[in-house]
Amino acid sequence: MNKLEHLRSWHSDWRNLRVGVIGLGVTGFSVADTLAELGANQLVIAPKAEADLVDILDVLGVPYLLGADAEAKSDFGVPEQLIQLEPELIVTSPGVRPDSPIIEWAVANDIPIWTDIDLAWRLRDKTHRIAEWICITGTNGKTTTTQLTEAMLHAGGKRVAACGNIGTPVLDAIRDPEGFDALVLELSSFQLHYLQPISPIASAVLNIAEDHLDWHGGFANYAKTKGKVYENTQLACVYNVADSATRNLVEDADVIEGARAIGFTLGSPGRAEVGYVEDILVDRAFVESYDSAMPIADLKDIAAIGVVTPHLLANVAAASALALAAGIERQSIRNAIRNFKLDHHRIELVAEANSVTWIDDSKATNPHATAASLASFESVVWVVGGLLKGVDITPLVEKFAPKLRAAIVIGADREPVLAALASAASQVPVFEVTTEDNAMVMSTVVGYAAQVAEPGDTVLLAPASASMDQFKDYADRGNQFAAAVQALLEQGGHSIG
Repeated sequence: MNKLEHLRSWHSDWRNLRVGVIGLGVTGFSVADTLAELGANQLVIAPKAEADLVDILDVLGVPYLLGADAEAKSDFGVPEQLIQLEPELIVTSPGVRPDSPIIEWAVANDIPIWTDIDLAWRLRDKTHRIAEWICITGTNGKTTTTQLTEAMLHAGGKRVAACGNIGTPVLDAIRDPEGFDALVLELSSFQLHYLQPISPIASAVLNIAEDHLDWHGGFANYAKTKGKVYENTQLACVYNVADSATRNLVEDADVIEGARAIGFTLGSPGRAEVGYVEDILVDRAFVESYDSAMPIADLKDIAAIGVVTPHLLANVAAASALALAAGIERQSIRNAIRNFKLDHHRIELVAEANSVTWIDDSKATNPHATAASLASFESVVWVVGGLLKGVDITPLVEKFAPKLRAAIVIGADREPVLAALASAASQVPVFEVTTEDNAMVMSTVVGYAAQVAEPGDTVLLAPASASMDQFKDYADRGNQFAAAVQALLEQGGHSIG
């Protein structure tokens, strides 16, 4: 029997298990730190790392290969020291591509590949307080829904942490001395690609649209990977009524007997659904009778969160379904909604001046997220572009062309964006930002927007692209946009429009 089959608890004997750890960011460090505590024999390999994390590895006595040393390859394209370790397990940072040399070498040699999620699932009994897991994925809305669900469980009296792709590293959460009642995990498609069987009490796929196709090798693989979140779900598989692909993934999943399919919708909910009747969020899934419905919250409650958009309404409904599945009372859910605030850079109001609204949705890094933004406003000066990740933006342009006052194109992948605008929105004025000085990109954007925006317009940064070509990350992109808007207004931006 595989040695790993016996390692299903914190209290199993992990000593001397030979492990290759790939990556030394926040997640990779949490893996190395945990394995050191367990007494495993490990080798950390990373192209780069923060100096303070490396210092701690030295204190822990954990061997590592960094930078050029990590790139010193054998004939297999793998560091010789890793081959000499003869690892029984590889724990990889989820962003490492499946076609990378180490991953391909591990697969060829039948070495199991985990992420921190898999390790944490087996170690979750470190304390007497073993958390229930709720898992959330989707192309768009994962972070907001995860944070909302965390807030709802907290309001219901549970000790809870958001982790996975956000928040506290999951291995840090399961090692917390007090333990947690529940962990709410945002799972990316990268994490799900490597995921081994786990069993959450509730799970959700919020939506499915093209994203990371270059990484997954096509849309079918991407969708199938997202569907792994439903496997072995115990109580509730939450899906999007408006997105049949998510329902299909539930139907294809092998779940625990008794698990229910629970829909969320922007329309009036049917049986086993959570949705909206006029301006009231209603539960028809966790009620005594299928013919009854119970109010959860109203639009005034939801408006306390931020700009009310269809995307936000969907996230609130999905989170409510997950919280109800976890046994949270409706009044606690309502209280959580009233006190919740969106993350920065998610349809965030930057300024309003002279009847022009400036919105930062820099977190819209793919067309699906951007569609949610564009659908929320009537007349838009659209700031778009960056790294497209292999996705064709033409359908998005075609769908929303009638709403566009103008488009301002930024980023390394400008050519396909410009081509999409020329073919699908030829009547829309287009401004191309060609400056090679990344520090000047957003001031140029805002200058163009000020020229073209008219009263009633929304200047919307929703790039449908990743940010790392010109910015540190999407937060940096949003912050630079907001700073440029404020600078314009302070310098006499009353002339906008």
